[in-house]
Amino acid sequence: MAKIVPKKKTAPKKIDKKHPVVSKKPVSKGKKPVVKTELKEKPLPLKKGKVLKGAVEKKKPSQQKPQSVPVEKKIEKKKEPQRTFVPPPVKKEEEPKEYKAIRTDINKILKNQFLPVSIIDGVIERAAHDKKIEAKIKNIVEKALEEYAKNRIDPTEACGMISAQSIGEPGTQMTMRTFHYAGVAEINVTLGLPRLIEIVDARSTPSTPMMNIYLRDEYRINPDLAKEIANKIEITRLTDVADIEMDLVNIFISIKPNKKTMEKKGITTEDLLERIQTIRKLSAKIEKENIKVILDEPGYKALQNTNETLKNLKIKGIDGIKRVIIRKEPNEGYVIYSEGSNLKEVLDIEGVDPYRTTTNDIHAIARELGIEAARNMIIQEAYSTLSEQGLNVDMRHIMLVADVMTADGTVRAIGRHGVSGEKSSVLSRAAFEITVNHLLLASQRGESDELNGVAENIIVGQPVNLGTGAIELVMDSKKSKQKGK
Repeated sequence: MAKIVPKKKTAPKKIDKKHPVVSKKPVSKGKKPVVKTELKEKPLPLKKGKVLKGAVEKKKPSQQKPQSVPVEKKIEKKKEPQRTFVPPPVKKEEEPKEYKAIRTDINKILKNQFLPVSIIDGVIERAAHDKKIEAKIKNIVEKALEEYAKNRIDPTEACGMISAQSIGEPGTQMTMRTFHYAGVAEINVTLGLPRLIEIVDARSTPSTPMMNIYLRDEYRINPDLAKEIANKIEITRLTDVADIEMDLVNIFISIKPNKKTMEKKGITTEDLLERIQTIRKLSAKIEKENIKVILDEPGYKALQNTNETLKNLKIKGIDGIKRVIIRKEPNEGYVIYSEGSNLKEVLDIEGVDPYRTTTNDIHAIARELGIEAARNMIIQEAYSTLSEQGLNVDMRHIMLVADVMTADGTVRAIGRHGVSGEKSSVLSRAAFEITVNHLLLASQRGESDELNGVAENIIVGQPVNLGTGAIELVMDSKKSKQKGK
């Protein structure tokens, strides 16, 4: 019998897709030749081969020695979280049952109509204490709706034009001088037209920055505690509390502390010594109530440089706060007024009331408290600047300006670098400032103008799309005559 020999298994050939080898078999007549393609194996490039070899020969996790990282380095790598003031949540008091019942009745009367929350709260408060008002609650709410509808702005009203006119006209009567701050004669604050220009231009820092720092209950009634906080806030340099003298013969510096000034500021000689020792390349010690500073590398130039460094050395306080004044206000207690501003660091001091402390630096408020707080400050500063000059401007006009300045979440100036320079209309941008530049840039970009605004329609001499110009209805005279008959 014939033996059956099994076929030997052959390993699959590696194929090189880029370099195929064509093999042909003899074909019988009448049949098409069958072409088989085999891909030739290609060695890997040197660099890739090394990489793969290194990956294969990589040590096992158990064989690898763990690298110890010093604790100090770990701490250095860790980023400090940015400090931001987050006020604690305010607990809302529960509304009495009487108030809830009246509010339910008002909501039933209103249905889908709207009244401001302040008006509704005022009606509820008065109705809860007077039964006569509660009996006429329906008539009161209906009358309030009627008056509210009368006082609302008409559709398509040119409110921006009216606001500009209402602020601009009294603004021409404002003076160009810098006045003293009312009640605090020692601190100069920019008022009048220069201050209004600062607000509208959204200057990065005001020309005369200042803060009104209110204190918490236990601090505002105690003059000693108020003084302690004032000393923490006001910046104190070495020259404010001591005299500095240079000895050019023996090459050392002698510092003579002023005891009276140091007592007022709450600073000791040890505090001065501690701060002086933070400077590099010198040593300091107390000798007969004075502080002797000796250089590690003596020399006249080094002595002069050290003397200048000591003059500007900060002992305590907050950078930017040059001077503070404490005043006792009626119904308020002690309030601190500062020349200079640093809202972030002042809010961190214990005893300062963060809910009422303000600064005239609008950008600082936007950074620390948010854009809504900055908007409120723009309104407050502009309104107080106008009212101090005896000018009566409706708050709503100023509110509209503040809304435009803070609409995109940042404080923008009303000028060619802010709101006016970012308008979508080419003609409107050109009508404000640098006309030729705006027109040239627009022509290069191939921009078009839809003529939707006020300025561009006036330029081309057609009706503005506001007020009666926004209505596209035409009266039919024939029908009106027929109705008249």
